[in-house]
Amino acid sequence: MSANRPRIAVTLGDPRGIGPEVVRATLEDPGVRGSADFVVVGPDPETLHPDVRIRPAVEHISVGPWSCGGDAEAGDLSGRAVETGIAMALAGEVDGLVTAPISKAALRAAGYDYPGHTELLRDRCGVPDVTMVMAAEETALGGPLRVALLTVHVPLRSVPDLLDVELVVRRSTIAARALREWWGIERPRLALAGVNPHASEQGLFGDEEERILSPAADRLAAAGDLEVVGIFPADTVFRKCLDGTVDAVIVPYHDVGLAVLKTVAGDAGINVTAGLPFPRTSPDHGTAFDIAGLGLADPSSMKAAVSACIRFCGAGR
Repeated sequence: MSANRPRIAVTLGDPRGIGPEVVRATLEDPGVRGSADFVVVGPDPETLHPDVRIRPAVEHISVGPWSCGGDAEAGDLSGRAVETGIAMALAGEVDGLVTAPISKAALRAAGYDYPGHTELLRDRCGVPDVTMVMAAEETALGGPLRVALLTVHVPLRSVPDLLDVELVVRRSTIAARALREWWGIERPRLALAGVNPHASEQGLFGDEEERILSPAADRLAAAGDLEVVGIFPADTVFRKCLDGTVDAVIVPYHDVGLAVLKTVAGDAGINVTAGLPFPRTSPDHGTAFDIAGLGLADPSSMKAAVSACIRFCGAGR
């Protein structure tokens, strides 16, 4: 690997979705191709539709032929591509990993007992925990906006039972470390989004803020290497990141953070897995089976994910 150019593995995702075409569009962009060396991981190139083969050629590692099968075959190929990319990163063969969208149902049909990339990455890397960070460095309202999730792919009804002080401290600490090491923010400023309306209004609408978030905020602040600005209602807290008052918002569950980010970020949002021994990013959209192969897929989020991974790899050197 070049001392100046990071080497990035890019998985193609579900072969039936828009992953192959947004990867192709991204890697054929001269600005992207000129900033790193790439290895594509996925089905045999000759078994992909000609319109989604990567040109000009980049190194391609095959995980098997694609025969236009159903969920089980697509999930097997996309899962093995991710596992191959992880193994390469852990072995030092690449500096970072970018993953195109997979189908969670297909992954499960292939025998992977994981709800998505995040949990598979955590276990294959052997780390105790990770934090999903959704980010956009530019948004329709200014920006940037960075959102770290305390819980991810779980039913909403399970969230109150999963939240505790240890979880908040652990996943917020992981997010803060990524902000320091990958984003270059020396002393991250965090805001905690409330669980309940009006952040419970002094206990009128719930007690998670007082019972869980407040002691967690005290412990985080006591560490001294980050600042907790406060606990705020979820309907106002994101403005604090957009106007630069904080560097990230810690949110209690998936949609309360992602609904805001995807609304204001447009096509610029990305997913970052904090807590891994290498940078991993992905676009913030799904497989989009309904438009795959129609020439309608926008590669902007994939380009943002690749550019962020390159930048993070440089920050870690």
